[in-house]
Amino acid sequence: MFGSIARRYDLANHLLSCGCDFLWRKRAARIVNGWNPDAIVDLATGTGDLALALATALPKSEIIGADFSPEMLAVAKAKGVRRAIAADALALPFADRSFDCVTIAFGLRNIKDWSAALHEMNRVLTANGHLLVMEFSIPSMSILRAIYRFYLHRVMPIFGAFLTRKKTAYDYLGESIEQFPGGEALLRLIEANGFRDAAAEPLTGGIVTIYTATKT
Repeated sequence: MFGSIARRYDLANHLLSCGCDFLWRKRAARIVNGWNPDAIVDLATGTGDLALALATALPKSEIIGADFSPEMLAVAKAKGVRRAIAADALALPFADRSFDCVTIAFGLRNIKDWSAALHEMNRVLTANGHLLVMEFSIPSMSILRAIYRFYLHRVMPIFGAFLTRKKTAYDYLGESIEQFPGGEALLRLIEANGFRDAAAEPLTGGIVTIYTATKT
């Protein structure tokens, strides 16, 4: 499914988010910059937008983009991601304690086993290494939540289908967001897999949330 929309993925993201995706990645890169990591792996890197934002914010850091989709990685490489490798987030091809920071944007909910994925992220982090997860979430304000759900389930699949010719991908998007354990539930899940000081920062009224934590 992801491979089939790779060539139109960026255009769809920018239009369907009304350009907010640029701001979300900029905020994520600013947070990571505050940690000043030497080595970063961006999981579910897709077409590499977050990896590129991180490279701009941290030009001296080593950044690897990893994804399971060869079609997505081909786009990422064409856009300038220097190190992009095929990898399964549940069995990463990296040694223990290889990275100071792990990031994953809009990818954790697509992994079959969220807990196992977080455990694997913990494995490849150095002591006191940092985790950043950016995911779609459901707004807590009732009026905004209703509007967002209408857009998510009624509007976005139509426009997504027009842009990518793959309506099923955008039907799946809404379903996966509804099923994903955001907020406090995700903070508990993160800390249950070897992290501490988990915190959540809602963005754009809560339709996206950045979760951060430190390896115990």
